[in-house]
Amino acid sequence: MHAHNCFCNQLIGVHMSISGGWHQALLQGNKIQCTTVQIFLKNNRQWNVPKTSTTEIELFKETHVKTNIFPVAHASYLINLASPKKEIEQLSIQSLKNELKLCDQLNIPYLIIHPGSHLDDSVENGLMRISQSINKIYEETNYNCILLLETMAGQGTTLGKTFEQLGQILHTINQKNKVGVCLDTCHVFAAGYKFNTLLEYNTLLHTFNSIIGLEILKVIHINNSQKECGSFIDRHEHLHKGKISLEAFSHFLNDQKLKHIPKILETPKDQGLMSDIKNLEIIKNLLIKN
Repeated sequence: MHAHNCFCNQLIGVHMSISGGWHQALLQGNKIQCTTVQIFLKNNRQWNVPKTSTTEIELFKETHVKTNIFPVAHASYLINLASPKKEIEQLSIQSLKNELKLCDQLNIPYLIIHPGSHLDDSVENGLMRISQSINKIYEETNYNCILLLETMAGQGTTLGKTFEQLGQILHTINQKNKVGVCLDTCHVFAAGYKFNTLLEYNTLLHTFNSIIGLEILKVIHINNSQKECGSFIDRHEHLHKGKISLEAFSHFLNDQKLKHIPKILETPKDQGLMSDIKNLEIIKNLLIKN
């Protein structure tokens, strides 16, 4: 059942639907030779976590062993730890606890989260609320799952568009071993970071390392962008379309420093699995065999 490895010992995959059960995401990923997949744990636009059966959990774990695919989870889009509205903040904290607990039950090591939106309050207050909420969660619980803050495009009042903002959150978190970062190529590009040439790419990584630290970069989302660099608009695109060059992606894919990091596509699925196959094919062609 193991996918024959054409990804040069790298963890490369896509975001997969959990239609038919969590284990289906692994089976679908295996079908198209993924070595990693990302999933939502539930309907990502609903607060309630559906009751989960031990059978479903066991099935996922068995399929995980059979396929040897590295699983990553993405938290619900509703969660907003930066919300100035008390009710939303409470719902977000509870929802995140539920998802972290489920990740532990499924042996999923990382849960990716959008840091949040301050909703016309101030950036400072928003950033503070995010770290306070995360501190509260890990004070009250003892999950193994690591929470990854995603770099954002900076649309509206979303936080996390600069490495400085993420750094500010991370530096005020008490349990440093429980947090990390997911870098999204579309988002950082939309937020104004360039990485087209090797020099720009090295500068980007150097900046990230000095502000956040490369050792806590745990996942990379490989997405192209429909919009220009610095547009602050979040629109994912197929790898061969969009404003980011294929050369720019090859920097991320062939950097030995990042070789161990799961790289996951969240590109459009207008042709279902065929879309994923085409985008993965582009990645295969960009990988330097070494």
